[in-house]
Amino acid sequence: MITGTILIVDEDRDFLKLLEETLQREYEQVIAITSPQRINDILRKTEVDVVLLEANYKSVVRNGNEGLYWLKEILDYDSNMSVVILTDSGDIEQAVRSIKEGAIDFILKPPDRNRLLTTINNALQLRLSRLEAYSLKEDNRQLKKVINNGRIKIIQGASPTMINVMNIVKKVAGTDANVLITGENGTGKELIAREIHNRSARSGELMVSVDMGSITETLFESELFGHVKGAFTDAKEDRKGKFELAQKGTLFLDEIGNLSLPCQAKLLSVLQNRYIVRVGSNRQIPVDIRLVCATNCDLIQMVSEGRFREDLLYRINTIMIEVPPLRDRVDDIPILANYFLRVHSERYNKGQMKISTPALEKLANHDWPGNVRELQHSIEKAVIMSDNPILKPSDFAFSTSPVRIASQEMTLEEMERKMVAESLRKYDNNISIVSRKLGVTRQTLYNKMKVYGL
Repeated sequence: MITGTILIVDEDRDFLKLLEETLQREYEQVIAITSPQRINDILRKTEVDVVLLEANYKSVVRNGNEGLYWLKEILDYDSNMSVVILTDSGDIEQAVRSIKEGAIDFILKPPDRNRLLTTINNALQLRLSRLEAYSLKEDNRQLKKVINNGRIKIIQGASPTMINVMNIVKKVAGTDANVLITGENGTGKELIAREIHNRSARSGELMVSVDMGSITETLFESELFGHVKGAFTDAKEDRKGKFELAQKGTLFLDEIGNLSLPCQAKLLSVLQNRYIVRVGSNRQIPVDIRLVCATNCDLIQMVSEGRFREDLLYRINTIMIEVPPLRDRVDDIPILANYFLRVHSERYNKGQMKISTPALEKLANHDWPGNVRELQHSIEKAVIMSDNPILKPSDFAFSTSPVRIASQEMTLEEMERKMVAESLRKYDNNISIVSRKLGVTRQTLYNKMKVYGL
């Protein structure tokens, strides 16, 4: 017995009985009815896999429209249903029309047994494949929903600068305009990008984030455009790049100022042509993405220095949003602090925690060189370490900024050398990370290292 439910709909009772007896020997469940009026009721009560549907029923004029009507009814109820048309030899034209309308095949009456079973088995396999594909699509949709929603959300605050930023976000989100977000490290540029995505018509799809500062020039094409099996030594299978993963959604390119000129040229080509070619392939793959970029670099200055392509800047900079540093939005510090407190006290099962007024004053007086990211980490650390439900000033210990120390005791050149050297030591000479942390390109960092003998 083959697992599956077959519904036969035919007004010829003798033919219907013969077909029913034949299929009952092969399939787990067979339902046979003469009236199509019962179709909807049966579909609601039973998990039907294949419908064998007569093309013509009694009417004033037998022109095949009856079968087409019920075909549409079935597919409207379940678009994944496999419908096979039963037709006489004189109605081939109507059978072909039925296939155009969504039927998967037709069988001539009286059917050859082998042909009948082969057609039904194929219809059953197609039904199972469709259901599996639908299930995967639904799982993917739910996964996207979790990915897009399971993150810390942006808090607008009360400062005029952030209110202005959010007003721009609301205006541009509903468009497909490319957006460039600028601002210091830690100001929340990715959160702004996610807010744009969540407010857009693409919110049901993925927002794919790429840290351009962490991608080496040799891996740039593979990471962004993908590769085919055998394209290079470690390419053991086909792999989609970030552009394909972001199809129909949003592609967020963070630290775009760190891109080398050759990589800038390749990115510009894709943005102009709207297709990518995987490494090792010649096939052009169309891409449909919304592009949002971010940087802490002065791209206009970089253009004047020949370190960033002017045409690429114009391409990514349809709308520019500048995110203010936290020191310029002091009014938002208590709002942000209390939000992060709720998030992390819940995360670490600390119950209802509060920040005392003196502690809030201490937070407000700190200059926050690490911006919102530093504030979040400070709150998280305090929540973890405190045994008291009320956070006090002593729960927050800020290290003195190396920039401020150096500025009191060194020349600008000495201070810069010290910062570069300390960053190289801290990040084990990882050029990509150090350049990103210092807010300079890899080439600029190499130049500084050469000048200072590092």
